[in-house]
Amino acid sequence: QVQLVESGGGLVQPGGSLRLSCAASGFTSDNYAIGWFRQAPGKEREGVSCISIKDGSTAYADSAKGRITISISRDNAKNTVSVEMNSLNPEDTAVYYCAAGFWYLRGCPKGKNDYAFWGQGTQVTVSS
Repeated sequence: QVQLVESGGGLVQPGGSLRLSCAASGFTSDNYAIGWFRQAPGKEREGVSCISIKDGSTAYADSAKGRITISISRDNAKNTVSVEMNSLNPEDTAVYYCAAGFWYLRGCPKGKNDYAFWGQGTQVTVSS
């Protein structure tokens, strides 16, 4: 079955950087996308970035552009999608989730309803 295992996260000072990774396994083809979402206390879960496993195309939320880079590392049985986050500020504090969904179109979906599988979440805290 599909499994998503997240790693990374933690406490970082304002202006610092952090890398989150999501190892996805259980898919039998590349017709899926991986998205990163975040949810701050009292707020809706929002998209950060996504990537198509099939064609590698990416998309970013406006708040992420220029500060976050999404990438993929391919293995035979597992693909790992990472986000490198720079210039972090306290407003980036949230639980970050990776999600996977079957996707047969070009690009990657930005809405959380397009993702059927979710990781356990990892806390990112930006504070001095």
